[in-house]
Amino acid sequence: MTTQNPEHFTAVPLDKAYRLLNHGPTVLVSSAHNGIQNVMAAAWSMPLDFDPPKITVVIDKATLTRELVEGSGVFALNIPCRAMAAQTLAVGTESAKLIPDKLIKHNVNTSSASRIAAPLVHGCVGWLECRVIPEPHNQKTYDLFIGEVVAAWADERVFNEGRWRFDGAPDELRTLHYVAGGQFYLIGESLLASSSD
Repeated sequence: MTTQNPEHFTAVPLDKAYRLLNHGPTVLVSSAHNGIQNVMAAAWSMPLDFDPPKITVVIDKATLTRELVEGSGVFALNIPCRAMAAQTLAVGTESAKLIPDKLIKHNVNTSSASRIAAPLVHGCVGWLECRVIPEPHNQKTYDLFIGEVVAAWADERVFNEGRWRFDGAPDELRTLHYVAGGQFYLIGESLLASSSD
């Protein structure tokens, strides 16, 4: 289901986009091609480079998302929060190849990205629009995709001035970190250390 942009949707400068993933959150990979869209969860993603900003993500060859990403050459990484834990687990567990209406079933609302033809998932606290940098060997052998970040967005309640600011924000906005068996951890409190300690 596509609607207008998510609430609390603020642009992030591209030179700060890597910070959206630097703390290792679970992501939702969203994709679209030939009128079909899908969202799947992924625990293995990370920033790769600063200029231009690049990320990596593992997308299994058995998934519909993989077909859509290879067909379109683009994808978005969406950063879900505690309020989305059940949805995140569901779209990561259920295959759209077997349950084509899984987004409707789990009330996943999306809107169009600004620079790519892939959906952005509502309820998340960060969004990265990515263009695939083709690396056929890595994709075929390791299911590893490299994406150049062409636009980035964040929920200003927890990410502003180029930094995550979870302290003082509602727990429902804390990011998810998947371990296994349906279990997530939430991002914890911040700690500033100095090099003189």
